[in-house]
Amino acid sequence: MTPTRLDLCRPDDWHVHLRDGAALASVVADTARRFARAIVMPNLKPPVMTVAQAEDYRRRILACLPPDARFEPLMTLYLTEATPAEEIEQAKASGTVFAVKYYPAGATTNSQDGVRDLTRIYGVLEAMERHDLPLLLHGEVTDPGIDIFDRERVFIERHLMPLQARFPSLRMVLEHITTREAVDFVSEGPANLAATITAHHLLLNRNALFEGGVNPHHYCAPILKRETHRTALLQAVTSGNPRFFLGTDSAPHPRHAKESACGCAGVYTAHAAIELYAEAFEQAGKLDRLEAFASFHGPDFYRLPRNRERLLLQKQSWTVPSDFALGDATCVPMRAGKTVAWSLVEG
Repeated sequence: MTPTRLDLCRPDDWHVHLRDGAALASVVADTARRFARAIVMPNLKPPVMTVAQAEDYRRRILACLPPDARFEPLMTLYLTEATPAEEIEQAKASGTVFAVKYYPAGATTNSQDGVRDLTRIYGVLEAMERHDLPLLLHGEVTDPGIDIFDRERVFIERHLMPLQARFPSLRMVLEHITTREAVDFVSEGPANLAATITAHHLLLNRNALFEGGVNPHHYCAPILKRETHRTALLQAVTSGNPRFFLGTDSAPHPRHAKESACGCAGVYTAHAAIELYAEAFEQAGKLDRLEAFASFHGPDFYRLPRNRERLLLQKQSWTVPSDFALGDATCVPMRAGKTVAWSLVEG
């Protein structure tokens, strides 16, 4: 019998985009309402490349929180071919920077400053391995000769396998995985390799890109995949394997930037993040596995204490607004105008 209430250790989000400025002020409360901590992505304009920039960004996030919020942003650095190894030592000592993010140049939003040649960052990766600072990987190749649906698989074969061989002690997180091949690779890999999985990749397959015509609000990077891959992701998150954990990749964009001739990639899910994960676990008949995936596996991998606070969900549907404010613009969230089956119990 499906429970009607879920009492969870308060979860964390191990991959989120909070943006900056007025957009940050519009969205950060949604994440803070549900999660105790979040790994915050550094792909701003300009990107967050130094400890000093990360600490400034952290202060801006804290300043935008509601007065009663209990939320800790965990900062990351944007890895470039010019990142000095000395910055890694400072990051590890800072107490505010918890990982370094690898973007292949051109792979996603604001990734133009990303890495083009992995051999040029070997010195930084050696420092990260030495100081035990995790590497977060946007796991796609950007070779135009590779089909967009194969970019993750080719990245694993072409780049991740050699990286593991060269840096065997480096903790790595393959972010927002989308394929059976990624599930199998992480499942069969060493204990210092993990993966985050989003709610939208658990609930949608690539047919959703054409729901009601071309649907730009379901376009994300990595792109949605076949149903067989979605099924593999569901099996991974409900398996109890501690190296799969929650990372929403919630990515707000203005409506006009999504509904354009060259729309940007990203799905906004922070408004209903843990509720959407509950739906996915319920569909799989494994609600009893949600707490470990959402609240235990991530802190354990990052070597942080599990949260002591609790979060309560109840089986009560609600209708998602058609849009939310995003600074001076609006953002269309996942499930806009439709229902979500689980509700957050406030207070």
